[in-house]
Amino acid sequence: MDDPFAAALEAVGPRLRALRQQRQLTLSELSERTGISVSTLSRLESGGRRPTLELLLPLAREHEVPLDELVGAPPTGDPRIHARPVKRHGSTFLPLSRRPGGVQAYKQLLHGRTSDVLPETRVHEGYEWLYVLGGRLRLLLGEHDLVLGEGEAAEFDTRTPHAILSADEHPVELLVLYGPQGERAHVRARPVSRAADRD
Repeated sequence: MDDPFAAALEAVGPRLRALRQQRQLTLSELSERTGISVSTLSRLESGGRRPTLELLLPLAREHEVPLDELVGAPPTGDPRIHARPVKRHGSTFLPLSRRPGGVQAYKQLLHGRTSDVLPETRVHEGYEWLYVLGGRLRLLLGEHDLVLGEGEAAEFDTRTPHAILSADEHPVELLVLYGPQGERAHVRARPVSRAADRD
């Protein structure tokens, strides 16, 4: 019989990596904030280091998530999802996916702009797909400066320097899918016809 405790511990690494990538933090930045060495953080995320309470407590505090979310505590039978919003850099993130690893989904609320100062663009491993639910989104992507309105979407490799912000003083609501490097969202615009399959 499989050991449920071993399985829970194995899932900690992918959860930690997903949380760090959601916040667009490098291992070095997370190390500075938690006092945990870069090598230890890297081994935790890859599964090469067994997670301990001493390591998980500062990470849970920094990521603003309960400890049981990191270790995948068993469900209590309550069907409600108690997602906890995380506020970072003028944005509010609400996680929509609960499985570790793979593509992660978030609802994000960007506050309206109060100055003309543009944020610094950032790069990190991964691939991002976003869809504007409401408001006007400004996307700085490499040499491009784009404005997306309600119902518009964009996807890009996050190794390209990028930043997102409200295009004006009004907030922006969007859905974001974030995947590890090379893992993209597959969008089908229309059903594939059988006739097309035969061609």
